[in-house]
This record gives sequence, C-alpha cells and structure tokens, in this order.
Amino acid sequence: MSIDRITVIGAGLAGCEAAWQIAQRGTDVDLVEMKPKAFTPAHHSPQFAELVCSNSLKAERIDSAAGLLKAEMREMGSLLVPCAYDCRVPAGGALAVDRTRFSEMVTEKIRTHPNIHVVEREVTELPDTLAVVATGPLTAGALAQRIDALCGGTLRFYDAAAPIVTAENLDFSRIFAASRYGKGEGSDYLNCPMNKAEYEAFYDALIHAERAPLHGCDTEDPNVYEGCMPVEIMARRGPDTIRFGPLKPVGLRDPRTGHRPWAVVQLRREDAAGTLYNLVGFQTNLKFGEQKRVFGMIPGLQNAAFVRYGVMHRNTFLNAPHVLDNTYQCRRKRNLFFAGQMTGVEGYMESASSGMLAGLNAWRLSKGLPLMSPPPVTMMGALANWVQNGGEGDYQPMGANFGFIPPLETPIRDKRARYAALSARAMQALSDWKASLSEPQPNP
Repeated sequence: MSIDRITVIGAGLAGCEAAWQIAQRGTDVDLVEMKPKAFTPAHHSPQFAELVCSNSLKAERIDSAAGLLKAEMREMGSLLVPCAYDCRVPAGGALAVDRTRFSEMVTEKIRTHPNIHVVEREVTELPDTLAVVATGPLTAGALAQRIDALCGGTLRFYDAAAPIVTAENLDFSRIFAASRYGKGEGSDYLNCPMNKAEYEAFYDALIHAERAPLHGCDTEDPNVYEGCMPVEIMARRGPDTIRFGPLKPVGLRDPRTGHRPWAVVQLRREDAAGTLYNLVGFQTNLKFGEQKRVFGMIPGLQNAAFVRYGVMHRNTFLNAPHVLDNTYQCRRKRNLFFAGQMTGVEGYMESASSGMLAGLNAWRLSKGLPLMSPPPVTMMGALANWVQNGGEGDYQPMGANFGFIPPLETPIRDKRARYAALSARAMQALSDWKASLSEPQPNP
C-alpha cells in the first residue's frame, strides 16, 4: 500500500535534501523545523540549511574526494549543489559560498515547492509514521533522550567554529591577496604574513590564552574532532604544529619582501561583496576578549572588528554500525531513517548526501519498492557503507576520502591519475545505478 505523505524532521542541509528528493518524486512532505521558535547554541538564522562553521564546501575538482561527492550529488538531482555554485565566492580550489545568500536560496526553493509543507514546531517524540530524522548533532532535550533510548546510547565529541571579521577594519598595508600556487583567480585569499619573531610572540600568547568553559565538560582537553580542532589545542602539540597546519606559508610569497613568510594566516571571503572574512583554520574556544587580544596580534588584524567570535559546542552522533543500514534506515524502528551529521558522516556535503539517500529510500519504502544504496565504488556509497560497517568498535565521524573506496583492479602509482581513475569509475557506476532506480511501481 502506497503512503502519500512523509515527515522530515529538521531543515538543515540533510533535511532539505531529504525533503527535496521525496517532493521531486511527487510525494507530499511535512518538513518540521523548530526555527524560528527555538534555536540551538550554534544557530542564529531563521533560514534553512544554515552553515554554522566554515563557508567552504571543500575541494571542487572531481579528482578529489570532496569534488567527486559533489559531482555525484549533482548527478542525483541535488538541491544544494546547484545552489552552492550560484552563491559561490572566490576560494582558490575550493567551493565556498556566501552563507547568507546560500541559506536564503535554499529556503526559498523549499518553501515554494508545491509538495513541501513547512511546519514550524519543536519535535519531542519520535514519530510512528514514516519519517526522516535529520535534527543534527546538536539535537537536545526530550527528542535527544528518545533517540538515545532507541539507539542504545549516542556518542559525543566537540567541534568549533572560526571567527569572522569585517574587511573595512583590516590593515591592508600588512596584508596581500593571493592563493597558494595561484589557484582559482590567483588572489582569492587575504594573507597575513608573519616573520619568525611575530610568530613566536603570537604562538606564546595563543597557548597561554584563557579558554571559555564548556557546558557539561569536566576536562580541559575534551574529545575534539580533528577536522575542527581549536587552534589553541592544536598549538599545544608543539611550536611548529600550526606553522605546518593552518598557518603554513607554502605556495605563497610576500610581494613586499619577495620571500616566503615564516607563517601565514589566511582570510577567506564570507560574502560575494567581500565585506566579511573568516580566519581559515582558526576554530577556537578562547574567551571572546582573548580572541580579540590574541588574534589582534596577527599582522593586519590589530584593529579587526569581529562580527562573530569563534565558539565551541558539543556534537552528538549515533553509533551507526549498531543501528543503521547503508540505506540510512533504522534497524530498530523501520519506519525511521536518520540523516546528517548525527549518523557519523562529517562535513556539509557528506551530511547532505546522507539526506539524499535517506529521502530516496523513505520514498521507496512508501511505494513498496526495495531500498537501495549506491555502489561502494562511489563516494556516496562508500560513506553509506561506513555508516553501516565503519569503525570496528571505535566508530568516529568520517568525511569523504578515497581511503575507503575499493582500489582499482589495475593499480596506478601516480596519485592524481589514480584519483582521476577512481572518480571516472565512480561516475560511471553511479550512472548505471541511477538507471536501475527507474523500476515500475507496484500496484496498490
């Protein structure tokens, strides 16, 4: 028997993709979102698909893991990928977006879709009807308790966001525009160069700066996700850790000296107009006053005006291999699908891709069709397989990477050529798999 209406809980990136996949197939969707009635600690905008950390969607080229994932999503009829390209800002070899315009565009497309019905309320119970749960890693309150009880205990880690400053308060006599190795337009980033003495003074101030207390955490060094590690925690690993990490000067030369700086802090454009910039790699949990003091030591930022300080928050995710299939269906309650970062995928597009598959499979279940997952040689399929099988007892959030895609039958030593071949194989496999989805619907 066909089900004519599906619920999607949460209008983040995963929830919007899930709702879009269902609605595009002609089935009505109730998209339930608690904003603007309530907000999580990391959310500030009433718009959907809000980017709460970086505005970068990672590498763009198809022979990269992140680029392949976006190409696969576009092939599958993604809502978010075309919106991202329409809202892009210069970012070298990465796809970065004007976060406000991006959220506004996604919200407008969702709200005007004839098959999507937005319901503004907070959900406190897991539904008994067919639903996709995409409430994000900051799910809290009664709903978090229900999920925790159903899934046998959730896992937690902390991540952080970087500060954003205004362009008009930067000292451009100390800053130069350039991309590493001239990628993109060649001047997509603003670069704040440091000599050895400036770096050492900044480093000393950074590792001794006062950090903000974390609610519900009784240790100074909580379990942090490596991809969003606070810069002050990274710096404590050694004086050269950040100089070979977010402050690495490779591929850059200061036009004032003609030499490579000792260290470089990069600023990436936040909006198309170039009025706002974020400090790349500067996720932080320093107190706000300390951020202004310490980051003001960066050349060119001595008078910086912060429109958003960096913050740190707790993220919760499922021990997915124990409770989810690679279709994102919950084994313990088959009417439910989970999507987004709460499944243990890491990254904006990774979360959105899980929403696409969860929405597709919720729709297929509603029509009595078999559930499906892309081939494991695709990036979407590899992520789904990680959710079902990953971790071997130590399940951790995972972003797109070529490491968990099956190797080529004929090995290729050159990494760039190997990744290009893996990407070509993935796109062909996805095309073949997509064609297999056009199955006739069973009689009611």
